[in-house]
Amino acid sequence: MPTLCQTILYPVLLLSFLLSPTSSQIPCNSPQEVDRKFPLVISTWPFREAVRAAWNAVENGLSAVDAVVEGCSTCEDLGCDGTVGPGGSPDENGETALDAMVMDGMSMEVGAVAGMRFVKGASKAAKLVLRHTKHTLLVGDQASAFALSMGLPGPTNLSSPESQAKWTNWKEHGCQPNFRKNVVPDNGCGPYHPITRASELETGHSGSDIRGIVDTSSFLANVNTWSKHISRLNHDTISMTVIDKLGHIAAGTSTNGATFKIPGR
Repeated sequence: MPTLCQTILYPVLLLSFLLSPTSSQIPCNSPQEVDRKFPLVISTWPFREAVRAAWNAVENGLSAVDAVVEGCSTCEDLGCDGTVGPGGSPDENGETALDAMVMDGMSMEVGAVAGMRFVKGASKAAKLVLRHTKHTLLVGDQASAFALSMGLPGPTNLSSPESQAKWTNWKEHGCQPNFRKNVVPDNGCGPYHPITRASELETGHSGSDIRGIVDTSSFLANVNTWSKHISRLNHDTISMTVIDKLGHIAAGTSTNGATFKIPGR
């Protein structure tokens, strides 16, 4: 699964390729050339409402950074694919937490939040980190406290009936599959402790209730199980890049992470 940094870089590199086959510089030799080429909005996945929101923002004169935040925030509000914004991707404890990042191509500054609880506006919080701190990343409850102190609404429950139903069903099936490996649970859903004895290998869990984790066939079965479990609907994100009317570029990403992840991931 791509990291937050990778999801930022992919569309930026794509834009560089599209705009100039021989240079990563954005061509803007004259106002006329800028007007002809820009604005431009690119997003991962067919999240058209998010792209439309970013386009309307940049077309009405907002900066690339502001347009990216508008686009990603729209996806958060809509819960795109259940993997962006509140109401999706419960962790092992059944809770939803948010991650987002915004990068300003003019200053090369980055603002990001990760594992943010109780505050819906992850992209807006990332922009606050970008504009109002000398840091790059704030995490966990401290990210939430910062966002609330800077005026974002909350605290609020980020779970939904759908995410809670998904988590309940997962618990009823022994908390499988999960992101643990080389561990033994006290019961089907933990708490877990590392495998330390050879006798535990036969009963150890490697994320998908696969027995005999050192056996090649079991390892392949584990991989196949996870291949079926991982999809766009339980681990993905939105990544967006905008070039505004002045030729300035910004990129952003927002996600609620992988379903049934270990809390804090």
